[in-house]
Amino acid sequence: MSGLLSAIPLSAIRVFEAAARLGSFTRAAQELGMTQAAVSWQVKALEKRLDQHLFRRLPREVALTPAGERLARAASEAMSVLRTALEDLSTSTGGVLAVTSVATLATQWLAPRLGAFQLKHPDIAVRLDTAVKTLDLVRGEADVALRLGSGEWDGLESIRLFPSILTPLCTPEVAAQLSGAPAPEVLLEATRIGEAVEWNAWFKAAGVPPPETEARLVMQADFQALEVAAALADGGVALGSPILFARELAAGRLVQPFETCVTFRGGYWLAYPKERRRTRKIAEFRDWLVACVAEDPAIARYAPLAETAV
Repeated sequence: MSGLLSAIPLSAIRVFEAAARLGSFTRAAQELGMTQAAVSWQVKALEKRLDQHLFRRLPREVALTPAGERLARAASEAMSVLRTALEDLSTSTGGVLAVTSVATLATQWLAPRLGAFQLKHPDIAVRLDTAVKTLDLVRGEADVALRLGSGEWDGLESIRLFPSILTPLCTPEVAAQLSGAPAPEVLLEATRIGEAVEWNAWFKAAGVPPPETEARLVMQADFQALEVAAALADGGVALGSPILFARELAAGRLVQPFETCVTFRGGYWLAYPKERRRTRKIAEFRDWLVACVAEDPAIARYAPLAETAV
């Protein structure tokens, strides 16, 4: 067996792994910068050495045989280990850490803290992306992601940061206009900003029947930060996270007219590829971020509410 292994070049395993993962010789060739004929030749040579068929050739794609499936699992793991090791060597002195994040979390919570990370790790430059498109971490489109969701993503390891929690937020001036009826029912007639489903969930948590119409909803935006920005301009009452907008609350720019909060299932997570968990720049960022979460008083205050998620 050792003689057989020594006779098989690593390049053949690399080509096989790409073709197995992509299900196509053509796509494998594009990824590897080779011709389709070269990929086909490498696979045929590997099959000849092993004396087994690894693929079934179909009209526009290829499918693994049982033997191919066994080899593909091992090849995938081996290439992942090799890629991680090479990356660790090439980034042992730092490098660029590509972070993709949901927009409001990035602008309200992460960005104000990144300076502290840069001071602690001056050899690691951070590139922050807030594009709406979900980047594929497994394919290397970013190193780590801060996401809102269940925390269950194929190929990724996830660490829960804090819950997804919403409460009414407005300026002191708008809150003063609500003081005539200091009960949650007053918000039924208030100018509201945000999605109807989230407001209905909040009214239910406050013990108030939801409104029959959406006439008082004046604005919905793609990002929570945009909705709260409208509230900061005295545009009405927005649903926002008391964790993400803790600075504005502490400064008195925003107030929370009612203590009632609604917590949604899932939450905010840090995610990264499982096979890259030991990569230095990812490990340094993960440890720093977890420490930031542990030191945040707003998270400590509201994290227990995750048990009441709807």
